[in-house]
Amino acid sequence: MAGRPENWAHNVVFSTDRMERPSQVGQLQEIVGRAPRVRALGSAHSFNRIADTTGVLLSTAALPPVVEIDKERSRVRVAAGVRYGDLVQRLWAEGFALHNLGSLPHISVAGACTTATHGSGDANGNLATAVAALEIVTADGQLTRLRRGEPDFAGAVVGLGGLGVVTALELEMVPAFQVAQYVYEGIPAGQVVSHFEEIFSSGYSVSVFTDWLAGGDGAKVWQKLRVDGGDTATAGGGAARWLGGRLADGPRNPVPGMPAGNATEQLGVPGAWHERLPHFRLAFTPSSGEELQSEHLIPRSSIGPALEAVAALGDRISPILQISEIRTMTADDLWMSMAYQRDTVGFHFTWVKDEAAVMPVVTAIEAALAPFAARPHWGKVFTTPPEVVRDLYPRWAEFGSLLRRYDPDGKFRNDFMDRYFPA
Repeated sequence: MAGRPENWAHNVVFSTDRMERPSQVGQLQEIVGRAPRVRALGSAHSFNRIADTTGVLLSTAALPPVVEIDKERSRVRVAAGVRYGDLVQRLWAEGFALHNLGSLPHISVAGACTTATHGSGDANGNLATAVAALEIVTADGQLTRLRRGEPDFAGAVVGLGGLGVVTALELEMVPAFQVAQYVYEGIPAGQVVSHFEEIFSSGYSVSVFTDWLAGGDGAKVWQKLRVDGGDTATAGGGAARWLGGRLADGPRNPVPGMPAGNATEQLGVPGAWHERLPHFRLAFTPSSGEELQSEHLIPRSSIGPALEAVAALGDRISPILQISEIRTMTADDLWMSMAYQRDTVGFHFTWVKDEAAVMPVVTAIEAALAPFAARPHWGKVFTTPPEVVRDLYPRWAEFGSLLRRYDPDGKFRNDFMDRYFPA
């Protein structure tokens, strides 16, 4: 296994030592056209084997870092391997923004969109909902462009790497805006349940961090407010007390024990959208990679009993947990998105890096959330059986047909795709 590439957390050693980093799209097309098996690798931030292959592992990071801003159309064309943290600085300089950002600015645009990675906000769709067009190299090495409104588009955006290698995306932009961030600590768990709607509707983007321990230090609410006329906080917003909790008196890091300076600025200081919506600063690596992550996403309408079901596992969760985050997103129409056709709440868990201890608890959480049709995040660890996953997605069969049409010989298949989308 020596010399084979690994993912960011080093819990996955890929099944090949054939790593290609083409510097031009034409070179990428040649590699895809002649390879019997190939998978694209984004920023390697997935925690499972979705990107694995026995053939060629193809990185788009060395492609020209194209960022083409069309001000008249409010669109930006961006190369697949560009990181969000690099893209957003270009947009800010031109007076534009994206509607949403994830917790980490370190992830690549294509990798995040193809797995429906999200960010948060009651009225915000996941990152993939900004995609208006994508350019993809298909199994025959040809470059294809798909646009919103075309028949295959809604199935291809969250394509899980199964349709080809994305080389560029066109994203919708919005006018740039400013955000102020407040952190509240010590909020009793019962308040999160009884005031869920108040909490998550109180800002442009809101996250609740918890260790799921009854009688512990309580939950933390990270409230991100637009301060340029876009938001008016109905609760929190810099008040000294809120829901039995207190306004933090200094900067905090969402992960206990990690340096506060690695997190984006708080204390209500206004700043650029891209310097507040992520939890972590681009200049710092958020952790050493010594972690595993899982996430399950449920319909918002089920939030009360779902919170209680997970909280009942608190004694099992807490000893192996670094931190857990609860966040919301609005429904979308992307076939394989975890928020497809339903307003969604995500239960995210950052675990210690101990697979033997973590996986049984992940399975227990899945069982607790099964009555609420919980969809696992495509890029995290999960054990949900294929037949259950199939029933969670109304367009599952159509997506399988799309995979077979774009990749009839299985060039982009791997064990992960074979398990969840049999040929």
